[in-house]
Amino acid sequence: MRYVVGYSANARGHDAVNLAVSLARGRGASLDLVLVVPEVQQFGAAHAPKAGFENLLNEQARQWLDEALALVPADVPAQAHIRTGDSDAQALIEAAEELGADVLVIGATSTGLFKRFTIGSVASALLHASTVPVALAPHGYYRQEALTRISCGLGTRAGAEKLLDFAIGMAANRKVPLRVVSLLALDGGDPAAAGAAREYAEKTVAAAAPVSPSGVQLAAKTDVVVAQGRSIEEAVDGLDWEDGEVLVIGSSRLAQGRSIFLGSTANRILRALPVPMLVVPSGYELKHQNHPTSNDTSGEATQ
Repeated sequence: MRYVVGYSANARGHDAVNLAVSLARGRGASLDLVLVVPEVQQFGAAHAPKAGFENLLNEQARQWLDEALALVPADVPAQAHIRTGDSDAQALIEAAEELGADVLVIGATSTGLFKRFTIGSVASALLHASTVPVALAPHGYYRQEALTRISCGLGTRAGAEKLLDFAIGMAANRKVPLRVVSLLALDGGDPAAAGAAREYAEKTVAAAAPVSPSGVQLAAKTDVVVAQGRSIEEAVDGLDWEDGEVLVIGSSRLAQGRSIFLGSTANRILRALPVPMLVVPSGYELKHQNHPTSNDTSGEATQ
């Protein structure tokens, strides 16, 4: 398994590396740290210094990548790559596809407060165009230990079952608990709506969850939670979150083909979420058959 890390020589890049290490340690994955440098414009003979500037730019990029590799512990394989392009997001997507990455990891901007997310232009472009799952580290993310729990945001739209398959495989192969979360924005609360959401979530989990070799269905070990508040943000804020947790959500129905489109609900979740988010593209083709007790065939489910 390979994770591509969109690196920048600032706090955002450090957050991304930390999250990538945490993800890798749970799956034995290797990291590809990718730094995108701008394309140097071609000038005429009167502007011969172009080549010298390119060399200086690449030398600085290599220095930054050496510093990035120093952040990666010895037990996690990692290599560095320099890419050029006018669009950082497009260069990262192309690198992820070329390297066969299972996940593309990036960080939030450095202006985020209280470990929450502020989405910059590169992250925004990736979260609306990537063809592989994107993991987004909140500002100030420091953990490098393996994940301790997977949460899956379950909706009622088409594709929810595939997302749940992905989360089930991810949790089973990391040997961590799975929590299925349904978020309701209900002013004043509505017991009937909450009950219906719980019933739907439990039925969906029971239908998707495989049976372990010992005969125990994973659904029996899955925690189903219905969180409600006057807004989606309040519902997210009311949940308990572990430091070693990640929330898996699906792309909006507006996504084109096998790409991500971050919808309005996901954006609202990001405003309150204190842990990393993993966004899975619409119609994402799961790559490898992974865990014998999982329906997930993604790299996240491969032994």
